[in-house]
Amino acid sequence: MAAATIDAPFEVYRFDPAKDPSPRYQRYSLSLPPHTPVLTALLKIRAELDPSLTLRYSCRSAICGSCAMLVNSKSRLACQTQIGPEIARHGRIVVDPMRNLPVLRDLVTEMRPFWSNYRRIEPHLIVDPERPMPVDKPTTMTPEQVARFEETPRCIACAACYSACPAVEADPAFPGPMALAKLYRFVVDPRDAATKQRLVKIQPGGLWLCLRCHLCTEACPKGVRPSERIMDLKELALQAQGATEAGSRHALAFKDNIRERGILNELRLVRQTSGYGGILAQLPQGIRLVRKKPEIRKTPKEIQGREEVEKLYEILDPEEHS
Repeated sequence: MAAATIDAPFEVYRFDPAKDPSPRYQRYSLSLPPHTPVLTALLKIRAELDPSLTLRYSCRSAICGSCAMLVNSKSRLACQTQIGPEIARHGRIVVDPMRNLPVLRDLVTEMRPFWSNYRRIEPHLIVDPERPMPVDKPTTMTPEQVARFEETPRCIACAACYSACPAVEADPAFPGPMALAKLYRFVVDPRDAATKQRLVKIQPGGLWLCLRCHLCTEACPKGVRPSERIMDLKELALQAQGATEAGSRHALAFKDNIRERGILNELRLVRQTSGYGGILAQLPQGIRLVRKKPEIRKTPKEIQGREEVEKLYEILDPEEHS
């Protein structure tokens, strides 16, 4: 008995920078079983309807990561995304190349920026030259030590997290979630001799640009949860170096600021983060803000039930209250 099929309207991004003045979307219509992966549908379009369609793929089993793209505006693997739920939710399937990477042609992007950021974090063990690893026996770790980074080796470098990241979009110098998750993997490896060096090197213009939106974790097809690893890195960076630049100072100031009254004192937060020199540098912007929001000049009143806020701090930081 033949499997039931559904109408599958596709709108596929098309662009050849060498020939086309601007991108466009091309429509295709297929009839396919609802469990058909988007990648299979695209290959059917290329084989039967339009041989000029360009895309990248390899294993078709969610192992290689080659087929990462946008499906209905979400970064995901095309081989892992079935058409049925997408059509039920959106009524069509719109396919775009990944964000934050230059388009080479149609759905294929230039991956060099992604890999450049990966290489910057030196993704290998850095050994202490005065204490070289033995060559005649393996270097072992305890299960507890391995558990600290057991998720990160699952990464298949598909760049779906990089595509989903608004920090990369805002500042291309941001390393991206995958690179920072890999950094975490080596920072917590007890065999690595460059923990502090790695943390110090990544902080300026890097670690603290993360917006904590968790879109990278939503996009990751392998459950690496890079946003959580970045938060762990921030904690480790503060332990290793303290609050030495604007991002880390802002994070600590925000925590102390909220704790005082249970509500944010915005003017004080600027002073705590940037100092008086920073306030002077941002004076024109500050004047515009005060004109638009005059209440910001007033010290906020303590909220009712602030003791409940204090309980949250005790839960999050039990050592401070022990």
